[in-house]
Amino acid sequence: MRKLFFCILFFPILGHAQVYLKNPSFEDIPSISTLPKHWITCDMGSTPDILPGPWGVQNPPADGGTYVGLILRENGSKESIAQRLDKPLKANECYYFSAYLARSTNYQGHLLPVRLKIWGSQALCRKDQLLIETKAIKNTEWVRYDFQFYPKSDIHCILIEPVTAPGVQKSYKGNILIDGFSAFQPCQRAELATPHPLRSIAQSHRLTSINRR
Repeated sequence: MRKLFFCILFFPILGHAQVYLKNPSFEDIPSISTLPKHWITCDMGSTPDILPGPWGVQNPPADGGTYVGLILRENGSKESIAQRLDKPLKANECYYFSAYLARSTNYQGHLLPVRLKIWGSQALCRKDQLLIETKAIKNTEWVRYDFQFYPKSDIHCILIEPVTAPGVQKSYKGNILIDGFSAFQPCQRAELATPHPLRSIAQSHRLTSINRR
């Protein structure tokens, strides 16, 4: 009886610590220039694509039935997505999460690798704090990337966007595919506890069995 009572009290505490995205695997009907459910665009007139299928992108999903594709253009414009969190990420606490990232070799001429930036803010479409910045994503098969960050202030919204490769000042035609965001979880192991907002906390993990995790 003591064990049962302990579990009832303990699990809500764990659940309260995690912060979940709505539609983290971008599930929707594959379509050109369409926002997945529960996501908005922050670049007016420039919406992402729900894949696979449109623009000849045929990479199978890493999680679920669809994923999102974001492009970067030569004129400097880009596609970005954002979402308000159900509860905030708390200031000065360590969080970690994972996401599957890849690049398509067939995306209407937008073929070069780009970096991914994830911003946190207190209002939609603002860039108050840079939480994560990846290397240029060159892999054409899904790879799981693990990250950690420390918010400097409470984060109520996130914004996801592609940017040019390191050291490249001029914009170009590039793309990134995104799928399977995990929940934001508090860091619980000692090796995850070093404050470093842009540090990837583990080696990337290549997905060798699509949709069989």
